[in-house]
Amino acid sequence: MEEYNWKDTNMALFGSDQERFVKKESAETEKAWQQIRSIRQSTLLVWRINKFNLEVVKPDDFGTFYSGDSYIILNIEKVGNDYDYDVHFWIGKKSTQDEYVTAAYKTVELDTFLDDRAVQHREVDGLESNQFKMYFKRFKTLEGGYESGFNRAKSNEFKTRLLHFRDIDSSHVVLREVPCSKKSLNSDDVFILDLGSLVYQWNGSKSGKYERFKSGEYLLRLKGERSGRCQIQVIEENESSQELGEFLSKLPDTEITEPPKFDRGTKAVHRLSDESGEIKLSLICKDVLPRSVISQDDVYFIDNGSHLYVYIGDQCSNQESKMLYRMLMHI
Repeated sequence: MEEYNWKDTNMALFGSDQERFVKKESAETEKAWQQIRSIRQSTLLVWRINKFNLEVVKPDDFGTFYSGDSYIILNIEKVGNDYDYDVHFWIGKKSTQDEYVTAAYKTVELDTFLDDRAVQHREVDGLESNQFKMYFKRFKTLEGGYESGFNRAKSNEFKTRLLHFRDIDSSHVVLREVPCSKKSLNSDDVFILDLGSLVYQWNGSKSGKYERFKSGEYLLRLKGERSGRCQIQVIEENESSQELGEFLSKLPDTEITEPPKFDRGTKAVHRLSDESGEIKLSLICKDVLPRSVISQDDVYFIDNGSHLYVYIGDQCSNQESKMLYRMLMHI
């Protein structure tokens, strides 16, 4: 049988039995998926894309994502004698096109391997769903990646980083690397300046007590991970001290680009259908999301204002499947 190369996908075959068979054969030969067969309990698996290949991420590194890369995450939830599957692909803001296209395709391939039983999720750096972030006790995004040459730091190797700290709940926190500049600081939040052997916790004057406490917990764990070889200093924004002056001297006063603000959009349902003989995308309702508008004959885009869901009817046509594939590759 001719080897299947997803980079040369023939759209004319998309959705056909032949295309389905070839995709299944390809999925069965992907080494990264083989470990899934032996799993008999709720499990989380993470892979990182490196030059079209999937590399297993070790459990110790779960929750750390580099903005120059793309990842695939599989959450397996055991429900009675059955399993629920959620497949997420995470796209770093500086990930290359080759990496995120590979991640998207391999996500579909993994769903094929699981006999189309998985729910697929697209996660974007900085706009991740709460469901995704809650898989990890510490969700952290850092600058770097394979292309930049900076990956996981060695025990004696550190890169100066300024981290914006936030807590989700009592068990989950989010840290995001921000530009090393005084202008990255704000009074509402807690920031961590990691210099390797010296780590500062800077408490904004309006930051919450619980957030400060959780950040302190994180730093104590970090110190333990470094075998105690780092000093921790806690700084208050409004205090007048030598330590505050030393902290501020570590940060330049360079201008930064403000991240785009995310506003909750309008609820809407769009239908992709070839019922009229011509394939069309049409708005069928707005501001409400009634289940009654969904049928098995078409493809639907369901926007709840913060997330976009794609529903593929069991009886949708090959033309609709092809068009959906084209559209998803450009989202």
